[in-house]
Amino acid sequence: MTSIVTAAVILIGDELLSGRTQDTNLKTIADFLHPLGVEVREARMIPDIHETIVGTINALRAAHDYVFTTGGIGPTHDDITADAVAAAFGKTIDVREDALAILRPYYEARGQEINEGRMRMARIPQDAELILNPVSAAPGFQLGNVFVMAGVPSVTRGMLQDVGRRIRGGAVVHARTVRATGVREGDIAEPLGALAKATPDASLGSYPFMRLNGAKTEFGTNLVARSRNKDAVDRCIEAMSDIIRAQGGQPEIDPGV
Repeated sequence: MTSIVTAAVILIGDELLSGRTQDTNLKTIADFLHPLGVEVREARMIPDIHETIVGTINALRAAHDYVFTTGGIGPTHDDITADAVAAAFGKTIDVREDALAILRPYYEARGQEINEGRMRMARIPQDAELILNPVSAAPGFQLGNVFVMAGVPSVTRGMLQDVGRRIRGGAVVHARTVRATGVREGDIAEPLGALAKATPDASLGSYPFMRLNGAKTEFGTNLVARSRNKDAVDRCIEAMSDIIRAQGGQPEIDPGV
């Protein structure tokens, strides 16, 4: 399989942009999609502003095979994602019986009423397919190529279990890393650039690091090769290891995925 399938992630919430809440959903979604052969190519963090959400959804759903949103589908006034998605697709939105059929027994079993706030979580756009929520019942939904999920990380992880069956995957991107402790980026920039030009079927990256080892600070560079062609990745890893050895370093190679 050689097809390229891409995705974008939209992280919605004023609390993310203010720094009050730290996002973990991007990594969760990317890790989930990777073995399915879907590459996350773009991510945007945006506020709870209706027009911004609508515009971002329309831009990214036209540019990628799939779009995943997190946040803004809860019971409070600032949870406006469902309305914005409906507007982006030109759909109506209202309380749906299929969503209520999930919420009613959940809250009844806990002795809680379906109040106005909880009813908001049953407002689903016309023609959308529900995404099951095994954690807290309130469903997400899929409309076209857009998957709308909760912002709470545990709920996001739970909802993804109902998403995999809907994904048409492509060729998996293979990646391997070789660590070069004691070798600086500037020492290997020229030969690494030459290798990148010589291997257009692979993407090469260089990521410096510093870490404390007791009282000593160690430095070095992680060199990463990515490609849908596993043989190309393996060849690049060997070539990058030779570059590290030429600088007096000892390459540490991971097994890759």
